[in-house]
Amino acid sequence: MSSAGASAGAIHRLVVFGDAVGSGTLGMDAKRQMRSAMYGAFGEAYAAIGVEPGTVHQEDRGDGILGALRPDVPPTFVVGRWIDTLYESLREHNAGRRDRLRMRVGINAGLVLEDGHGLVGRAVDLACRLCDSPTAKQIMTDAPEADLLVVVSDWLYANVVVEGGRYVEPGHYRQARVRSKETDETAWFHIPRRPAPPLPDPEAGGPQTGGGPSRGDGPPPIETRRYNAGRDLNVFEGNTIHGGFTGIRKDRSGSRREEEDA
Repeated sequence: MSSAGASAGAIHRLVVFGDAVGSGTLGMDAKRQMRSAMYGAFGEAYAAIGVEPGTVHQEDRGDGILGALRPDVPPTFVVGRWIDTLYESLREHNAGRRDRLRMRVGINAGLVLEDGHGLVGRAVDLACRLCDSPTAKQIMTDAPEADLLVVVSDWLYANVVVEGGRYVEPGHYRQARVRSKETDETAWFHIPRRPAPPLPDPEAGGPQTGGGPSRGDGPPPIETRRYNAGRDLNVFEGNTIHGGFTGIRKDRSGSRREEEDA
């Protein structure tokens, strides 16, 4: 089949990829329980937005699930009630447990093709890479109390999340760059019910970040310097003086002026 023919058969759909954190350290029985809880949580989240079993394409990824929703599912439902229900389901499951089910979820939208073997498309690739990005993994390491991290594409954030709606928290997302293989995209990171996830510090060698308040973000503090000239105290705030500085004196009119060396 030609690439043009393949594209003609693709449909614009929401793509969701979820991956369990730290599943590689689990034994067989613990992993079985983890998978059962993961599928149960995803099923509950889909049911909350009216997506019935069998109407969403799901592929098993061992310690994760890849899904593509019907084109008629409103994306606001997914970034709203779906995320909220998934979070509540994980929180309830993890209450009092030593081995908690913590998940990263990447969400994207775009053209998706089912070729008889699975889902194909750049939208699928990006959803998976958002979920598996170094930034997403580092956030879950830095926030061990978090049960769920959601990462959405820039397109989805700009066109759906920022519009708000019930259960949607656009102000609780943080922006960062995702670079993996041929992917170089802006993504938005969100821990439900939390004002801002702890993004890695770029000065410490982590991914570049932007948007939203965080440690190290924003302009540097204004430096205040005080000088004594004779009996007068002079305070300089946020000023840069270039050249050799001689001093400050009053001119004949009584106003002050700066003198600089030539």
